[in-house]
Amino acid sequence: MKPAEKDIALKISSISASFDGFYALTDVSVEVERNTSRFFIGPNGAGKTTLLDIICAKTKPSAGTVAFFPKSGPMARLTGMKERQIASMGIGRKFQVPSVFASLTVFDNMLLSLKGHKGIWDSIFRPLSAHDEEKIEAGLERADLSDKKGSSAGSLAHGQKQRLEIAMLLVQEPELILLDEPTAGMGKRETEETGEMLAQIKKSCTVIAVEHDMDFIKQAADMVTVLHEGKVLVEGSVLEVLADKAVQAVYLGRGGDY
Repeated sequence: MKPAEKDIALKISSISASFDGFYALTDVSVEVERNTSRFFIGPNGAGKTTLLDIICAKTKPSAGTVAFFPKSGPMARLTGMKERQIASMGIGRKFQVPSVFASLTVFDNMLLSLKGHKGIWDSIFRPLSAHDEEKIEAGLERADLSDKKGSSAGSLAHGQKQRLEIAMLLVQEPELILLDEPTAGMGKRETEETGEMLAQIKKSCTVIAVEHDMDFIKQAADMVTVLHEGKVLVEGSVLEVLADKAVQAVYLGRGGDY
């Protein structure tokens, strides 16, 4: 009996990226399975954020391709597309620093993120459907922010702002989300809450994250890819990666980043 084929959501093939002769990434190939959480880790300068930039077309690779496989419809070659085209295909990205509308309520932040709401005036004058309201309420519940929906986003704690921004992505119903250090600046409890949120997210959405917090990685990652000097050093489960001698040597040699 043949083994079951993997259900791939994203395929990164032989990606390289050079800037003025410096190779930030060299021949990186990774397959990300649907409805899983794939974490990219590595020392500073390993090429992690550059790889996210290439996936969402913020940066153009010097070689290689990135292919997206939506749940329905044909494969899409992301390399060569515009950022807005990629976003419209159901791929969302959250940057390291939370970007919310501080003066607006938590609910209004979610409202502005809905598909079809082009701006604040559209949101004010266009009636909110029951379906859209349900999506907002479900997103806030998933982010553990239901009791904060009438509060200004600027009044939230740092971890709450991070979760709000993730919820703002989810209300758009993406198939794939990219998270750049989603727990940066968080305390232990906030980090754990974010891990619990990701466990729910991946039931309906594939997650790719760049992260440094190993406790969070242990909690939330299904698979880990270690980048070192722009190349894939090793990939596997968290336990497999932590047990790898090459990974240990890289981090011990860098002052014990992890």
